[in-house]
Amino acid sequence: MAITLETLKKNQLITDYLKMGNAYIGNMGALEHNLHHAEHISSLCSEILNTLGFSNRDAELGAMAGYLHDIGNLVNRYGHGMSGAIIAFNILLELGMEAEEIAVIMGAIGNHEEHADGKPVNNVAAALILADKSDVHRSRVRKTDFATFTTRDRVNYAVTKSKIQANAEDNTIVMKLEIDTSVCSVMEYFEIFLTKMLMCKHAAEHLQCELKIMINDVRLL
Repeated sequence: MAITLETLKKNQLITDYLKMGNAYIGNMGALEHNLHHAEHISSLCSEILNTLGFSNRDAELGAMAGYLHDIGNLVNRYGHGMSGAIIAFNILLELGMEAEEIAVIMGAIGNHEEHADGKPVNNVAAALILADKSDVHRSRVRKTDFATFTTRDRVNYAVTKSKIQANAEDNTIVMKLEIDTSVCSVMEYFEIFLTKMLMCKHAAEHLQCELKIMINDVRLL
């Protein structure tokens, strides 16, 4: 029987690892990477691949990669893509997943970090990059004292709404953000997140799509 997203959701070890990883990086003051984030990215990955006409199994692999992508936070926030890929390998192997599918998910998880020079090495990796980098919102900022905000905290806190949508008819992927400019200017946001946006551009191109980034109804890319 094929391993599915539901298989992973029912696995207590995975649930515990995701919760503990989020708690550990919370002690560092990092953004929320809770089960809601895992489920949201899982859904977006599947939706992107389904919309663009990839197979149901590809979409399911995307859903699984999205769900597991931050499991490496259990080890450390920095380099969590690499450690997460290894953790996922052991879990998926134990569950009996086929080697080729494990490799796809490992490649996606191991390449979703911009600081680790992640690349869209396969279709699932491309969808994961786009989904993960689009989940920017003030609700993910844990800190309550604005004076303690890092640049990343401030930029995330500035975003009041975010959405990503793939369109098969014109082969585009549109990322829409609404930013509170009293917290961060539109250009400052784009400057700070330039590496992420370029990563998303390459991911969209891997899926034979054009990336469009709209911030406060103004197209910046």
